[in-house]
Amino acid sequence: MCSTFSLAAKTYIGESNGIRHRKSMVTATRAEVIPAPKQRSRPVFPELSIQGIPIADLHVQEIVQRQSQTYSMDREGARRKPQFCPSFLEEAYERCRNICAEYAKTFYLGTLLMTEERQKAIWAIYVWCRRTDELVDGPNSVYMSSEVLDRWEERLQDIFEGRPYDMLDAALTHTVFSFPLDIKPFRDMIEGMRMDTRKCRYQNFQELYLYCYYVAGTVGLMSVPVMGIAPDSLISAQSTYDAALYLGIGNQLTNILRDVGEDAMRGRVYLPQDELAQFGLGDNDVFSRKVTDQWREFMKEQITRARLYFNLAEDGASQLDKASRWPVWSSLLIYRNILDAIEDNDYDNLTKRAYVRRAKKLLMLPLAYSRSLSTSSLLSQQHKNVRSTKSF
Repeated sequence: MCSTFSLAAKTYIGESNGIRHRKSMVTATRAEVIPAPKQRSRPVFPELSIQGIPIADLHVQEIVQRQSQTYSMDREGARRKPQFCPSFLEEAYERCRNICAEYAKTFYLGTLLMTEERQKAIWAIYVWCRRTDELVDGPNSVYMSSEVLDRWEERLQDIFEGRPYDMLDAALTHTVFSFPLDIKPFRDMIEGMRMDTRKCRYQNFQELYLYCYYVAGTVGLMSVPVMGIAPDSLISAQSTYDAALYLGIGNQLTNILRDVGEDAMRGRVYLPQDELAQFGLGDNDVFSRKVTDQWREFMKEQITRARLYFNLAEDGASQLDKASRWPVWSSLLIYRNILDAIEDNDYDNLTKRAYVRRAKKLLMLPLAYSRSLSTSSLLSQQHKNVRSTKSF
């Protein structure tokens, strides 16, 4: 299950091996408890923590530092850019484009405003992430083993060293030699796949947060060097990367809430066990697929937390290079609407799959475009207001 990119449930068979794509420390406020009839009060449920894994523990700062450095072929020496036949490279990127257009239609439309070089790079990253996810959740997942993931990680190392295995790998090789991409987020995503093969329960939110970082937060870290940070950005590079990570976390938490019923049919529960218990729930309640008042209250809190991560991502989305903001805002707004759809289904994500209708997605594109143009000035005004407040 992944990622910052909007991934449909369709599958794609790779070139030579079939392979699919999957905190600020704020406390969520609870809704007012309304007394039930006959003086019987509804139970008062606890607030859920939104505190994840500290950024320092994920070594994100080191990734930011390496990816913020100006790339120099002369300095790299042995890492001289591999030479590909232009027609071969063009076909490689065209295949990546076709895959992205087929399986991430709305996100793909958003990439069309980017420069050609950035478009191709984002398509190549998308395809690698999708193929990585399909190792665990794709049609060949029955053959999954730790050895398969080990070989995939070796293959990743070859990509970064200029030795691609197939045409789709070649597109990513060309990308990593064109942009200052660090290998760690890619390796971390593979680690997320390993976690998926050996873990189907998460005891608390910190464990779930780590999983979300591995399979989705990493996508944000991969994307920032390609999308670029605006020269007149109002926040630090670290803050922009943090926001990209938070968008990935929000997207993956939304994926989890959307897919509770489907995951349960595979014996997986991606909900924190201790939080289920706090609401008087357990695995049996998930597997029974019965929506109760306790379940609704539990889901309200889960949705509140997911929305908080989208809120944390907004400032960073506004500080990317102007031509790169549209697909990010599209993803952010559409995934927020999935949460709305869960609410519209009366919190029944056990027997129903919440989704945003295609017509609504298309209607959201102009709004996302508008936000991508205007939010920088809004943030600037917010900063001015903060400065004015501080002056009193």
